[in-house]
Amino acid sequence: MGDHRYHLTLTTTADRTVMDGQWSNLATAERKFRSWIGSYSAIPSAHIALAEQATDATWTELKAWPDGA
Repeated sequence: MGDHRYHLTLTTTADRTVMDGQWSNLATAERKFRSWIGSYSAIPSAHIALAEQATDATWTELKAWPDGA
């Protein structure tokens, strides 16, 4: 597993990735998650997701905006 265990993505219609980022620290990734909601929530059909990479290289979504998306 790499140093960047937390992955944040901003996608729009048809799951097109507009922006992404990776961090090694959960607190930093969560701060960015909240920041991205404030900055990009006006984009129609925006979806922001924070995921964590496990030791077996699988990803688990920790948070998503909008809720339940």
